[in-house]
Formats: sequence, C-alpha cells, structure tokens
Amino acid sequence: MSHSLEFYINGQWVKPHGTHVIDVINPATERPCSQIALGDATDVDLAVKAAHAAFPVWSTSTREDRLAVLERILHIYKRRTEDMAQAISLEMGSPIARARDSQSWAGMAHLEEMISALKTFVFDELQGDILITREPVGVCGLITPWNWPMNQIVCKVAPALAAGCTMVLKPSEIAPLSALVFAEILDEAGVPPGVFNMVNGDGPVVGEALAQHPDIDMISITGSTRAGIAVAKLAADTVKRVHQELGGKSPNIVLPDADFADAIRRGVKGCYSNSGQSCDAPTRLLVPRNRMGEAMEIAKETADSFRVGSPTSEDTQLGPVVSEIQYKRIQALIQKGIDEGATLVTGGTGKPPGLETGYYVRPTVFGNVQPEMTVSREEIFGPVLSIIAYDDEEHAIRIANDTPYGLAAYVQSGDLSHARKVARRLRAGNVNINGADWTVAAPFGGYGQSGNGRECSRWGLADFVEIKAIIGYGA
Repeated sequence: MSHSLEFYINGQWVKPHGTHVIDVINPATERPCSQIALGDATDVDLAVKAAHAAFPVWSTSTREDRLAVLERILHIYKRRTEDMAQAISLEMGSPIARARDSQSWAGMAHLEEMISALKTFVFDELQGDILITREPVGVCGLITPWNWPMNQIVCKVAPALAAGCTMVLKPSEIAPLSALVFAEILDEAGVPPGVFNMVNGDGPVVGEALAQHPDIDMISITGSTRAGIAVAKLAADTVKRVHQELGGKSPNIVLPDADFADAIRRGVKGCYSNSGQSCDAPTRLLVPRNRMGEAMEIAKETADSFRVGSPTSEDTQLGPVVSEIQYKRIQALIQKGIDEGATLVTGGTGKPPGLETGYYVRPTVFGNVQPEMTVSREEIFGPVLSIIAYDDEEHAIRIANDTPYGLAAYVQSGDLSHARKVARRLRAGNVNINGADWTVAAPFGGYGQSGNGRECSRWGLADFVEIKAIIGYGA
C-alpha cells in the first residue's frame, strides 16, 4: 500500500506527526502483511481543523453537487472492487469469495442506496408559516471496526457526505488496508479538500482525541459496547451527538410450526457467517425443549460440513478470525461453556486439524445451554452457536428479550402471520423473518446496550442532520 504510512488530510496524503508504526498482521499466516503509521492528538487536530475549515462551503453545497460527488465515488469504487476485496481478505482473513460478494459488495450497495435516498430526502418542508429545515450536523468523527470494514465505513461516510457534513475517519488499526483503498477512491473522485479526512490510529489515542475534540459536533462509532460507553463518556463534556452501533447477542427463535431442519441449518450458517464476526449474528438458537436432541444432531451435521481453510481458496467458507487476541478470547469462552456444563455438540477448543498456523477456530456448537450461562450472555464474536430450550412461545420470547443487547433477532415459522406477531414482541432494532435477505435499504441499529441511532438509507442520512424551525418563514 503506497500510502500506508501516511494520513489523508485536507485533500492530500501527508506524513504523520509522530513516528509510531505497527505491523498489520495477516490472520491466515500470523505474519505481517503491511505496516501503518499510528496517529496522535496532533494529527487528529490537523484533520479536524481541515474539516472545520471545509464545512462552511460543503454544508451549503446543493443536493446536485453532493449527488455528483457520490456518483463519482461509486463509479471508481466499482472499478476498484477487486482491489477492495483483496485488501479485506488480506487484513481480516475473509475468504476471497465472501470478500467479493459480501464485504466489498456492501460498500458499493451502501453508495447506491445513499444516492437513491439523497435524491428524495426532504430537507425543507413548510408547516403553516414554519419552515422545518434539516441542516448538516457539522464536523463528524467516524470510528469504524475491523469485522465489516467497508460496510461500516461507507454507511457512515456516505450519509455524512450526503447531508453536507465534513468528517475525520478513524478506521480500525487491525484492518486498515481497505480504508486506504477507500481514501484513494475518494481522492480520485475529487471530494473537496477537507471534506473527508482519515487518520489511522488506536482507540485510546486517536479515538479518544476525536471523541473529546471541541470542534467535533458528532461522533459515530461502531464497535464493542465497552468502546461505545468510553466514547460517550469522553464526548459528554462537549455535549456532542453520539451515534452508536455496538454489540449484540441475537436470538433466533424456531417456532414449532417452522420447517425445523431447514431453520436449524440456516441458523448455523447465519451464526458462522463472516467466521461468526458479525454483531447481528444469530448466536442464540431457541428450540422447543422436546426437540433439543434433534436440533443438536442437525446443527452438528451442518457445522461439520463447513470448509475451514485459507482465505485465498475460492471454496473456503470459514477463514481465520481476525487476530491472536480475538482467537484467545474465543478459546476462553468455549472453555467456559464446557466448564459451565453446556453440551459440546461439535468443535471445541484448539485449531482445526491441519490448520496449525493462522487464527482458525473450530466451528463449535453447544447444546442444552442454560440462559444464565456465559456462552448465552456474552458476545463471543466467533463461530460458536448456543442452542437453548424453551417450554412454550411465551418462554421463548422471555429468553430472547433477556439480554442487555437488542441489535437483531430472528423468527422462523411456517405461518407468516404468526411470525409477524412474535417479531413485534422482540426488543431489537432488526427482526428477520424466515431468513429474509439482508438489505441496505432497511434501517440498522439497536435497543439497549446495542447502541442508539440508525444507519443505512434515509434513516442513516437523517442521523447526520440537525432540525431547525424558522418561525414566520411563510408569513
């Protein structure tokens, strides 16, 4: 990466203020694949100053101006989609087929959806003699994670641009290569200097500097609940808007009238998607108590069929998890499940046979999990499924809602009207019925400790504007 030791500030690639450099580790080989510079508070301040200086002009640009910029970004993104997929596969171990059809695709899909949303978004409406106008919130600090790098970067950057905001992006230092490609795309697209800025760095330094900077008007973070809480506390002194998309421990209720075998198979596949590294993964599978044995048998067969291997192989379904730290955490939680008495159906601790190098996790299923067990309550962020028994529908709904999180939930039923009724009772920002395809057109965000605010489409755009009432405007 030609710019890996630089930051993008005020329309230029610039050298960092300090000299701190870290390796980017390829999780499939456990060896460095690149290096990046880590920023400090001085770098953040320079980027914020550039964004602040650019705001008066960009915030008053027309809808047509912003659409033109977004359309140029989309055009170049499509041309560089293979570069993006290769970067994501290298930095986070995503199987290359998935890096293309899900990871890289997500960035393109968000751009297309935001262009569509911006075309019809209502910025001004007259109510009697009152003009209700929606104006850009200001300079935004954007903190993004490693697990869906382009999905999360674009679903923040695109609405911020569409709203007329300027911004400073801090991508994950664990998976920063795709963000470098994205910054090159925006540079080539001619985004005006200062509108988009990017500083690499870690949370305790760059993230903290962004969260507490007095000239940042809004901070948007996707990450762990712990990180979201820390950012909110730092932001409180300047009373800036805090937008959070945080953790989850999503329930997947298989109702008695569902196609049971199909629902269990889809539940396992959904849990293991992205090597289990998705905040909305259906990690708690709720089944009728009298069908626990059957559920464990189907889940084992499905889990054991997964092809675990090198991300460079076209037929790999499950690559490594992103880092040694993450691998060790998953191993500890699997051992915790064993120690607390859950039935280990398949998988377990250690690496899959033949994959001694790389942060590979054995696809794991626990059965007879009690709702109070650690594997039922903590977000594991790996290919680990917990199967929980319920006595009746009311019991299933109570278990589903018995969590501090509320990001996503899933319902499986042969009766759509029945599934709809259950879906309405689940305390989650997204509820999926019968494996419906995920879409960037739906608002995404959670209840409780899963955060606040919404991303995607017009809902994401709405979170980057302030509402002003001009009274007497139509007198």
